Parts: sequence; structure tokens; C-alpha cells
Amino acid sequence: MSCPSRHTRPGLIAAALFLAFAPAQPVSSQVPAGGAGLVPPLLPEALSQAWLDERRDYGPPALVDHALVLSESKRISADSEGLFTLEEIGRSVEGRPILRVAFGRGPFHVLLWSQMHGDEPTATPALLHMAEYIRRHRDEPAIARILDELTVHMVPMLNPDGARRFQRRNAQGIDVNRDALLLQTPEGRALKALRDRFRPGLGFNLHNQNWRMAAGKTGKPASFALLSVAFDEARTMTPGRVLTKKTCAVMRDVLETFAPGQVARYDDEFEVRAFGDNITLWGTPVVLLESGAFGGTTPDEDLVRLNFVALMAALDAVASRRVHDADLGRYESLPVNQSGLFALLVRGAAIVTGTGIAPFIGDVGIGVVRAVRGEIDGEREFVRVLRVDDLGDLRVFHALETVEVAGMYVAPAWDRALKPGVTIDVPDWTTVKSKTPLAVGMPANLVLLRHLGDDRYLVERVIEAEEVLGKR
Repeated sequence: MSCPSRHTRPGLIAAALFLAFAPAQPVSSQVPAGGAGLVPPLLPEALSQAWLDERRDYGPPALVDHALVLSESKRISADSEGLFTLEEIGRSVEGRPILRVAFGRGPFHVLLWSQMHGDEPTATPALLHMAEYIRRHRDEPAIARILDELTVHMVPMLNPDGARRFQRRNAQGIDVNRDALLLQTPEGRALKALRDRFRPGLGFNLHNQNWRMAAGKTGKPASFALLSVAFDEARTMTPGRVLTKKTCAVMRDVLETFAPGQVARYDDEFEVRAFGDNITLWGTPVVLLESGAFGGTTPDEDLVRLNFVALMAALDAVASRRVHDADLGRYESLPVNQSGLFALLVRGAAIVTGTGIAPFIGDVGIGVVRAVRGEIDGEREFVRVLRVDDLGDLRVFHALETVEVAGMYVAPAWDRALKPGVTIDVPDWTTVKSKTPLAVGMPANLVLLRHLGDDRYLVERVIEAEEVLGKR
């Protein structure tokens, strides 16, 4: 990657794009194209409320299938009175159409692609919501400015075969995001051809990351990780990378309106095979957005909503040229992604393993895996599975939920009759045996017990290892 000619090309192209799109005077005094005077920016709170008021219920993102993407894209295009262009840009290994959904007539092209990894679906419904929002609000000044200044190309589901299986790889078993050089996947070839045809000045690579990622050492989840993608080992700076760093800064400010302290910076190690790195090398500077863990009762809905808000705000900032006034320090100061977050952390309990071992004091760290089950072409269900990831002294770790239980017992749910509020007698904990003991790697079917005195215990809480989050 040290060949000067390979570095010069993206640098020159990005510089030309950046300079062509940069404001000739301070934003505060600039009149956008059309001469209508300054148009107020899209406000994050207003975008969030519009999503809540107008959104279509697609269900859990993991169950948004290719058929839904096709039907929604066709509906939005048909209802748009010519505002949208709908194009098949290729077919997956198993013959599923890969769509480009485009809008706008501006000179600056933007490319967004989602679900390159089939099990990373959050941005897919967010892109559908964006298209619907643009359709509904096309006459409002800020949206009209986006349409006048930008041409936006969206690929809502690049890897439909992987999405159908809820797996990272495509039907060949290839990671599409590691196929930028060999181009052995039809999905990768479609993306490369799309990029080469329109040569966008900015790209957004939309993914999900592991729910164990935290925002540095803050103890908070990295609900979102941003990255100005590099195109070489040296992380060479070009005007294009300045643009992506400033775009990330805009998105950080927007996301932290709703998730303060929960935005991190993704690892910027150069990956020679990856599409984001190579698309940047080919001349389209790329922003990576990774959606991670989010607390509360509706994490998937909230992540989709905030993807929608952040991406709409980014398009608005680029169209208005306000992006050029963004503070680079807001990107550079992002805490770096760091693994070590649990879904649930039980601290200070007397741990009963259910293997005949006497209780001992420690912490139990529980991780979460989210999966889709069912036949590929039949009914499927989206499930959350909790497993014991670690136990012992876990004081250096954090979690989405931490339960301080000093003086209480945590044990495997050895009896289905154990329910909150039930009292039980346990004369000797070494006699408690379970088919699913409390051990690393085992399902987290657990109970929290409060000692009432003598041999009596109250069931305070039951932790179920598996929960169905949705069906389709």
C-alpha cells in the first residue's frame, strides 16, 4: 500500500470534490443555491419526533426481509411522482435483486449502503424511513435544499441472501466486506460498479457491532461507533478525510443529544481487503457507522430511529455546507471502542454453581446473543439469548444493567416452579444440582435469592436465558 500513485489518486480526487463543494465564504453569510436565503437546519429533536409520529412499523430489523425491502422501495417510488429512481444494480448469489434507491438532482453525489453483512440490519429500515421522510416532506425548505444540492444513492440491503439466513456472509460463504480486491461476490461487484459509475463525493458504510463494545473506559455502551475510514496504513490525511471527520463530528453531536457518552470511535486499523478502505482509496471518502448496544425496553426501535436522525442530519449538513464548520476536535476526542461490556452484571453475590460446590462470593457477567430462528422460507422468530460470559472478580467491567446484590445468592434455576415471590427451603447448598449449572458458556437461566433467615430464601428475580423478541 506504499505505492505513491495509489495514494495520489484518492487524495487528488477527494481534494477536488472537497474544494468544489466547500463554501466560498463563511456559512453564516452564504446564500445557498436558489437564492432563497438561509434555510434553518434540520433539528435532531424534530427529526426524532417525526420518526415517532410517521414511522411505518417494520418490526424488529432482524426480520426485515428482502421481500419487504422490495415492496417498500417500490411503494415509495410509485408514490413519489418521479422523485425517486429505483434500479436493480445486480443480483445476489441466489438471484435476489439488489436495489439502488436514489433521489435528488444535485451535483454532489452521496452513497449509502446497508446490510453488507446479513446479520447487521439496523440501518436497513432506517434507510427506508429516510426515503419515506424525503417523499413526505419534499416541499419543506431543508428537504428541498437536499434535493437541489445532493444526489443520494441508497442500497438498503446489499447482501439479501445473508440477511435471509441472518448470517454475516453471503450464500457463497464469503464476507462481502473482505472482497473488495478479488470481487468474487456478485454483491461486491454490484457495489463497486455503482461507486465507479457515479463517483460519489461521500459514502456511508452502515453496520452493527458487537453488543460487548463500550465507549472507551466510560462504562457506557458504544451504542454508535463512527470512523473516518483510512485508505492506507499511514492513515494519510486528505481533504476527503477531513470531510468525513467533520461529518462524523456532526453525527456525534446529533447522536449525543439522545445518547450522551454513548458514541465511540471505531478502530481505524487499515484493512487492505475491506470495501470502506478501498472505496476511500478509489476516490469516495467513507464514513463508517456501527450501531451497538442500547439499553431500555425498545433498543432496536431506538437504534433505527437514531440512525435515521443522524443520517438525515448529516445529509442536511452536507447540503447546507455547514459540515465545513464542524469541529474536528469533536471527532478526534471520541473515546475508542473497547470490548468488555456485559448485558447484565450481577455484583457481590454468593454464587451457587449447581454442581455440588459450596457457594463463593463473586460477580456474574452475562452476555447477550441475538439470533433469528426458523426456516429460511417459513416463519422466523427473533430471539435474545443470555449466556454466562464470566464469573469471579469482575470489578473492572461494566454492563447495560448492573445489579448490586451483596448478601444475596445467585443460582441456576434448578426448578421451573421458582418464580418471583416464592419462598423456598435450602438446608445445604451443596445438594442443589442443575442440568444447566451456573458456569461460563452456559445459558443464563438464573434466580436471585434473598436470605430470610435459617434455611429460608425468597426468590427476588428470575433471569430467563431466552426471550422471543418478534416473529414474522
